Amino acid sequence: MDWLLRWSLTSGPLPWFVAALGVVGGLWLLLAPTTDLRRYRHRAIPLSAAVTIGCTAALWLIVEKWWRPFPDPIETEIYVWIGLGIFAVALLVARLLFDRRVWRAAVSVLAAVAVVAAAGAQINLVFAAYPTVRDVLGLPNPNEIAFAELPPPTPDPVTGTPLESVWRPPADLPAEGRVTTVPISGVASGFPARDAQIYLPPAYFADPRPALPVLVLLAGQPGSPSDWFNGGKLAQTMDAFAAQHGGLAPVVVVADATGSQFGNPLCLDSKLGNVATYLAEDVPAWVKSHLEVNPDPRTWAIGGLSYGGTCSLQMATNHPGVYPTFLDLSGQEEPTLGDRARTVDEAFGGDASKFAAVNPMDLMAARKFPGTAGVIVAGSDDGEYKPGAKRVYEAAKSAGMDVRYVELPGGHSFAVWSAGLERELGWLATRMGLIS
Repeated sequence: MDWLLRWSLTSGPLPWFVAALGVVGGLWLLLAPTTDLRRYRHRAIPLSAAVTIGCTAALWLIVEKWWRPFPDPIETEIYVWIGLGIFAVALLVARLLFDRRVWRAAVSVLAAVAVVAAAGAQINLVFAAYPTVRDVLGLPNPNEIAFAELPPPTPDPVTGTPLESVWRPPADLPAEGRVTTVPISGVASGFPARDAQIYLPPAYFADPRPALPVLVLLAGQPGSPSDWFNGGKLAQTMDAFAAQHGGLAPVVVVADATGSQFGNPLCLDSKLGNVATYLAEDVPAWVKSHLEVNPDPRTWAIGGLSYGGTCSLQMATNHPGVYPTFLDLSGQEEPTLGDRARTVDEAFGGDASKFAAVNPMDLMAARKFPGTAGVIVAGSDDGEYKPGAKRVYEAAKSAGMDVRYVELPGGHSFAVWSAGLERELGWLATRMGLIS
């Protein structure tokens, strides 16, 4: 069954097949005969369309104007696909009311499911959040391991810079790394983080074990640590890198920086939660005490996508001694709840000076960061985030950082973020002392 679970939902024949089924399902719902065809066409279809428009408009108002769970507006295309799904469900209800034939009602149910699935598949193509069938079903990957099953520390870990120059992989080294899930408590911060997910490369399971560098990765908002292993293709990217370097790759800790799927605590210490202290103190302290890694901050880096990209820059500017290296993938120009006034009011009770004291753009304008290096990645079609990414790059360069700006094909999606990590992993590994 594994071959079926590995089917791609973002390329190949499956997305086209699902789209074709959606078209067929839509045609059935619109054109297939019913017991009272005239009333269905002249009353039910227009009423279903009106209900769809009303529901979609209400959803837009709630999400974009009232609730505002996301700092930036959702693309109009997403609401169009959601509207088509709603239209299919409305037509299904009408058909069940207007048609007494059981077999046609059953076909109508299947047709509505096909349209909803096609709409969902199209939304997934925009974000590339679920690359395979396994991902969309939420099934565990075969490389997962319980944290309690990790091997204990080795007495004499291999050290050196670059680490690859002194590392000799044993003959029995695993071909792939392992992924484990574990809570990292907010001892100093009190931040209620969800469980972290950790990638451990093949070399971590050797004896003696090399003192590996650490990459802390952060997901977007909405999001969770598992996003990096689904849409971000983290394990595959790291395994591919390790295969070329004798099993060596960074230990990757995907920490939670939001506290919930839709939470937006701005990745700073404020009334919304002490996320900055969690990432700067709690996470490093836990990793150094529970995993055998290189404790030298020069071998540590932080990165993230969207909200997590913004957060990585926040850590690099507010805590450069902890994270001197960062990877900002489609991050915002500054942490935000939608606009500066709302952000300052909800996080700092209206005190703009407190926000300026931790805002990366203000910090980079006020001081220099000669020991900090980073890469800022944006999608070439990301009209919402790319202009801000360019301004962040110029500010970082002016602040003395060793920084690069990279554009990759795509929009604000995992197609850019997974490719960005893959592209910059070699640079990160060099910067962290893993390879030369």
